[in-house]
Amino acid sequence: MNTSTTPIALITGGSRGLGKNTALKLAERGVDIILTYRSGAEEARQVVQQIEALGRRAVALPLDVADSRGFADFAAQVKAALAQHWQRERFDYLVNNAGIGLRASFEETSEEQFDQLMNIQLKGPFFLTQKLLPLIVDGGRILNVSTGLARFALPGYAAYAAMKGGIEVLTRYQAKELGARGITVNVVAPGAIETDFGGGLTRDNAQVNSFVASQTALGRAGLPDDIGGAISSLLQPENRWITGQRIEVSGGMFL
Repeated sequence: MNTSTTPIALITGGSRGLGKNTALKLAERGVDIILTYRSGAEEARQVVQQIEALGRRAVALPLDVADSRGFADFAAQVKAALAQHWQRERFDYLVNNAGIGLRASFEETSEEQFDQLMNIQLKGPFFLTQKLLPLIVDGGRILNVSTGLARFALPGYAAYAAMKGGIEVLTRYQAKELGARGITVNVVAPGAIETDFGGGLTRDNAQVNSFVASQTALGRAGLPDDIGGAISSLLQPENRWITGQRIEVSGGMFL
């Protein structure tokens, strides 16, 4: 394996859900992986094993995206991992995927909930990307994860969707400012997906799943493979001319 030319992707929240699926889809396409986890060390270890079974190299590092005070130390860990496992100083793709689901009406959202969402969904990706910029190759890729809820409105997601709306605006500014380095920045916005996100509401609640399917042009709720496949495709070399764009991957939800 020639590690000097193999692309490397760093995926936050890569131990489960859409992050895990994205990691595996990228590994299938010949990409090595650095994935982060907050508390699921064993889950992360299993994902690393799955990636290695695909013939790729992988490393799992702990990271709390809600705590920006730890980002400098995390960047140092990434730098050390690159040197140890790849004999390289930089990686190619950054996927800002880590997040939580929180459902509360606008009227009932607490400041604590708002601040938690802000730290994880907006402040975290902003300053983590800033800290990792020196480690991203010129001509690299940044992909931020948003939500269909930034386009359409469903009661209970005002704070969550507001943060993702911020991510979508930030993506355009990053694309503009990082273009001088040849770095593309795009945002993927999933619709409702059958994962454990948000307590597994779409996956486990038959009524919710049926409602989502009825409002989706392709007639079903999304699956992790739908999103991981889209992200891995967007990071391929043939999509190098796409930047500053919002790509919704929702099967045509609420068209």
